[in-house]
Amino acid sequence: MKRKKRRFSNPLALAVLALLYERPMHPYEMAATMKERGKHESIKLNYGSLYSVVEALVREGLISPKETVREGRRPERTVYKLTEAGKVEFLDWLRELLREPVKEYTRFAAGLSFLAALPPEEAAALLEERARRLEGDVENMRATLGGLMERGLPRLFLIESEHELVLKEAELRWVRDISREIRGGALEGMQQWRAFHSGTGGGRRGAGP
Repeated sequence: MKRKKRRFSNPLALAVLALLYERPMHPYEMAATMKERGKHESIKLNYGSLYSVVEALVREGLISPKETVREGRRPERTVYKLTEAGKVEFLDWLRELLREPVKEYTRFAAGLSFLAALPPEEAAALLEERARRLEGDVENMRATLGGLMERGLPRLFLIESEHELVLKEAELRWVRDISREIRGGALEGMQQWRAFHSGTGGGRRGAGP
């Protein structure tokens, strides 16, 4: 089945549609709700981008102004609501994201694809440094997740953070294992790798053995 080409692919646009699916809100309330639920940990959030996304969604007819409100001495704020077209787009987009796995092109995968261009000892040292940084990330993520749960936020609203933590923990285990295999010489291909960097591998062709 051919994937539908969407007008938006920005996760922040998805977040705006999701929030307005719950109820009409003004952008400040959207941002506050995302922060309260810890969504800013998985979706890059800043006010400039948020207002740009809101304006783009209005132009596309997916959301529309509902009313203008003033709270105390604060400036007037425009409350937005989801249109019928926006509701259809949001639910269709959400179903696609949950149903269809896609290839994610990460910087780390790009680096791994040319790992053999570095001497084995340097590669192992770099991976060990990555593991140390991942350990810090995992500790911080666990603390953040635990703090949100202690505040009474249901797990339903934290599952994307839980998913990110699981992936980070899995990467940490794998990086530790592969760096140990390189250090111990157990990684298949180590002989060719060492020969390449010792000058006995027949010369350098490309970026690796």
